[in-house]
Amino acid sequence: MWCDNCLLLLPLRAGAMAWGVAIFVYSLAGGLFLLIEGQYFFFFYPEWFIYGGIGVAVAALAAVNVVALSTRSYIWIRASKHLWIPMIIICAVRATLMIVELQRGKDNIIWECNHGGQVWSSNAEYAANSSFPVGFCTAGFGSLYTAFVISLLVDLVFQMYMFFLCWRYQRRLERYELVKTSGGLYEG
Repeated sequence: MWCDNCLLLLPLRAGAMAWGVAIFVYSLAGGLFLLIEGQYFFFFYPEWFIYGGIGVAVAALAAVNVVALSTRSYIWIRASKHLWIPMIIICAVRATLMIVELQRGKDNIIWECNHGGQVWSSNAEYAANSSFPVGFCTAGFGSLYTAFVISLLVDLVFQMYMFFLCWRYQRRLERYELVKTSGGLYEG
């Protein structure tokens, strides 16, 4: 018999909604950050748009998941559960590529900081602002790299837990229907 509350950090439905809102907020903020400032960290033209777009897609999926949980929609819960699997795989590939590309672009990022925040020459035409954000230069590349790696890994863990919550809520809805129709406790 499955434990209904095993591995739950918060109550299932409300906790999953709160978890989804948290994923929505940080994914949207991270996606927009990469879309706006990504050319300072990644040095091949479309890559920061791809990474930022994936972040916005995660935010959209989290929003759909929150709406599905709030309306108790079995169909939308199933749909979002099935969408989390490819999204987690895509985000794992994105995290790997971002970590590798940050390490490859280490010298370019250090050059940008040493030259007053000037964007690397290959990305100058795509720069939204005229200079690199100052806070990133004062922290140093090691701190920046560590923050990116930790945040990408935490993002993957959060998404896997959201998938688990979605799956768990779907199972609870299915079990409720079985108990309700078989003369169980829920029948009125």
